[in-house]
Amino acid sequence: YNMQCKRINIQNNSSGGRVMKIKKVAGILLAGTMMISMAACGGKEEEAKSDKLIVGTEAGFAPYEYMKGNEVVGIDMDIAKAIADEMGKELEIKNMDFDGALAAVQSGKVDFVAAGVSISPEREEAMDFSHEYVNSTEVIVVNKENPAVTPAGEELAGSDLDGKIVAVQQGNIADIWVSNKDNCNPKEVKRYTKFAQAAEDLKNGKIDCIVMDQYPAEELVAANDTLTTLDGTLFEDKYAIAVKKGNKELLDEINKVIDKLVEEGKIEEFTANHVQSE
Repeated sequence: YNMQCKRINIQNNSSGGRVMKIKKVAGILLAGTMMISMAACGGKEEEAKSDKLIVGTEAGFAPYEYMKGNEVVGIDMDIAKAIADEMGKELEIKNMDFDGALAAVQSGKVDFVAAGVSISPEREEAMDFSHEYVNSTEVIVVNKENPAVTPAGEELAGSDLDGKIVAVQQGNIADIWVSNKDNCNPKEVKRYTKFAQAAEDLKNGKIDCIVMDQYPAEELVAANDTLTTLDGTLFEDKYAIAVKKGNKELLDEINKVIDKLVEEGKIEEFTANHVQSE
């Protein structure tokens, strides 16, 4: 009887062990299948993501980027579309504040920024830049009937802004320039996310002037007949496209397209399409 009991126990243990082994193998196979499935799904997501090229911009800077109905258009968007076409990808436009766009490219939330971006030493530490594609002329916009800023000499100078309340778009090159005490010494620098907001404050006498790019200034004045642009140039700058630091592969693709557009005169063509005719 004892021998029979031992034999039964051994058989039961052996049977239980086989069941455990089968369950263990089945679990391993199931886990492996799930991992393969997840990897496949991840691969599809990555593949889908790679089919898009995401550009960050701020659509309040006509003619470089502005709203036309529900669509973001402009010189920079034409350039961005040319880049996407060359790479065989679909362009996705993300409209955000200027500072937010620069932060987004640094964090990888967008592939590049095309928003009238100027190159500065500080920015070069945080992101990489394409070849320059636009020469920017910075001007001063004032109230037409009661200009609070007038040139002291024959040419505009930073000293003309001394003691004035100067408006700029937050984070752009004008902000950097007027905030530099070596250039001028304004009473206050007021920073706006949209030039339309600054225009309203200028019309109401809350600020003395706006420092901004010539083309957007012409668009702003055309839409606000109580404003005007002072004759002359405050300073000059150049625009480029910003990419995440170290993204050389994308930068090379962008530079190739920009060089081709410049050589073929397409940048001038894009500009003519978007600059408001007199």
